[in-house]
Amino acid sequence: MGVKGLQGFVENYSPDICIPVNLREMVESHRQANRSMPPTLVVDGMGCLRHWYRCKAWVHGGQWREYLYYLREFVGTFTEAGIRLVFFFDGVVEESKRAEWVKRRLRVNKEIAAVFRYIRAHRQQPGREMFCLPPGLATFSRVALKSMGQETWSTVCEADFEVASYARRHGCMGILGQDTDFLIFDSAPYLSIAKLRLDRMTTVLFSRERLCNILQLYSGDLPLLACILGNDVVSEHRMQRVRRDCMAQYHRSSPQSSALASKVFAVAEFVRQHHPHALSEGSRGLALLPFSDEDRALLEKGIRAYLLPGQESPWVKQDISSPSSSFLMEKYLSADIMQAAEEKHLKSENFMVYNVLHDGVVECSNTLEDAEDSQLKPQATLYRPVRERIYGVLLPVQTQTGSGITSPMVKEWFVSPINSLQEADIVYPSPLNLPGGHPDLKVLWFGANPDVKVHRIATFLAIFDLREMAESIDHLDTSLIAVVCLVTYLALQDSHLCFEDLDAFLSQAVCLRFKTDTELLYTKVHYVDPRAVQLGSLFVRGLSILAAANSTCGTPFLMDDLMPWKTFDGLLFHSKYLLAHSKRPEEELLEGNASQLPLFQYLREVVLGVCRGRGKVIPTKAQAAMAGFGKQPRRPKGQRYRLAPRWLAPASESPSQLPLTLHPHLEPKGPPQRSQGQAAKPLTPGAICRGTTAAVVWSRLPSIHLWFRELLFMFVSGTGPRFILAAIVDELAQNIQD
Repeated sequence: MGVKGLQGFVENYSPDICIPVNLREMVESHRQANRSMPPTLVVDGMGCLRHWYRCKAWVHGGQWREYLYYLREFVGTFTEAGIRLVFFFDGVVEESKRAEWVKRRLRVNKEIAAVFRYIRAHRQQPGREMFCLPPGLATFSRVALKSMGQETWSTVCEADFEVASYARRHGCMGILGQDTDFLIFDSAPYLSIAKLRLDRMTTVLFSRERLCNILQLYSGDLPLLACILGNDVVSEHRMQRVRRDCMAQYHRSSPQSSALASKVFAVAEFVRQHHPHALSEGSRGLALLPFSDEDRALLEKGIRAYLLPGQESPWVKQDISSPSSSFLMEKYLSADIMQAAEEKHLKSENFMVYNVLHDGVVECSNTLEDAEDSQLKPQATLYRPVRERIYGVLLPVQTQTGSGITSPMVKEWFVSPINSLQEADIVYPSPLNLPGGHPDLKVLWFGANPDVKVHRIATFLAIFDLREMAESIDHLDTSLIAVVCLVTYLALQDSHLCFEDLDAFLSQAVCLRFKTDTELLYTKVHYVDPRAVQLGSLFVRGLSILAAANSTCGTPFLMDDLMPWKTFDGLLFHSKYLLAHSKRPEEELLEGNASQLPLFQYLREVVLGVCRGRGKVIPTKAQAAMAGFGKQPRRPKGQRYRLAPRWLAPASESPSQLPLTLHPHLEPKGPPQRSQGQAAKPLTPGAICRGTTAAVVWSRLPSIHLWFRELLFMFVSGTGPRFILAAIVDELAQNIQD
């Protein structure tokens, strides 16, 4: 972010530019000079995320309660010092900066791949030098700050521009962030979040005036300097030849300078030599610089990106045109919908909606996903059906035009290990399975009738294709509804989710409800499992999709109740994952809290009930390892499946016609029958094995003494599927336990 090499230059080669400041003293000075304006810092939220997230654990999906504590501490310290904070977050990615955005995302993908290599090699979290942000941190931070009563904005153009513009327009005390673009903007002083000592309220102010003095430039020259050095608009590679020529000329007079210092001083000398004041009156310096027309146009675009409202540059002609704020999708929707979408976006009260309606472009940054795991789907693929249905609520699925029936399309830039990001993915709205057809967006957003909330919730569930869950979750807290929706969706969409994964997700959600913040801090994880890391990230990324669906449906749920600090803790989930995959009993998963067992079992039955209704089998880890799982693939063309041993049934009977005599643990409805006084036998993972062939085999096993004889016969005959072996091993373990 920012100007290439400028941060290193000012910190290492021009220390006079870095001025240590005490923020409390700045407050007093500001009050004396501006009695009518409260001391205000504009905070670049995206630039502060890495510094706000001080939690030691970060690969497990995020320590969200702990993060909330640090965020409250940050806000509280400034409030106590009498400083008002105004937060800005990126709301869009401008197309002029798309190439740089893609470049960064691909670089972070490589960093994430290195993280997973480290985890596989050492079974531990890497050091902070390999730190990657937990998924959704920017989205969740906005909701957290708003819940603390802080003024929080999402931008409708480049965030740096809006931060600098707000600070200049309101006479703010400074800009807090970590982006050298704030040295280039002619705005409030730039204060470093990286150098901030919250306990002392001290930091470093990077002086724009001193930078100009050292480089012997005017403040109006800094935008051109930034563009030639390289920034988000003008790539560093694009100006490489110009910088090389500048450095060659500069080295003739200053051969001893370091490479970084030489580059900045050389470009500054080039700008100074071609300054418009030295040219004939009325001409503009940029037009006479030794650049191609294409490069000159790009430089002009880059310079204008630094000009705040009312400012001019000696390098380019004044641009009197105003930027367009029209919506690409306005032909499909009414003006009041568009206005509401923009207002809620600006106030950080909805997510994704404005991006879809404004220019039809949606992006999602990196997620901790293992490029070498070929089983779990990337989050971009996993949640695509949900996004299609979100678009189906916001936009018409099909429209009639003069050229025929067309569908509006959305361009997606979603980062994943398998996406090279060479171009956007084109996604079309998908219809929802609702009795009344396409929902009325005006009713969802503006409706005031008592039954509108029911309609909103029904639409929300339909977005996840989970309408049959409505009655089962009606009495649950919103945070549990969020968990059950996501876990059920994951179980249906990803064929590599196993029974133990479900137990891990649900037990952590139940335990999180009675855990104190201190107890969460001391959660122990003996080793790090790369699959659990990816599952945790998939779940947390799903929470941001829940927030987008909630925004789309007119917020049937409080946004704060969908946030990870109420639904997920990374270390807690990781510990439950390791326990569940070690076949620990339910009581141990719930840490001996017997009062939570009915809730846990109910949540699991809700998930499994939906899966059963869809014909989806959720296997145990052992069954998955032995036989593969999920929905069976299509029969290869020209081949036949071998279903079961011929002695099990006549060849004329199909599997669906076979008479079933289920083992008690395979009975789908209710617990097995037991005599009076006998303790209830818990459902074992074998209960999930409800395949027809396995059920028939169970009916033929009269006693434990015949098990191995039957097993041997099946494998000798070449017809015993591995799925049966997993079921038998499961049942054998249960009988030994009994």
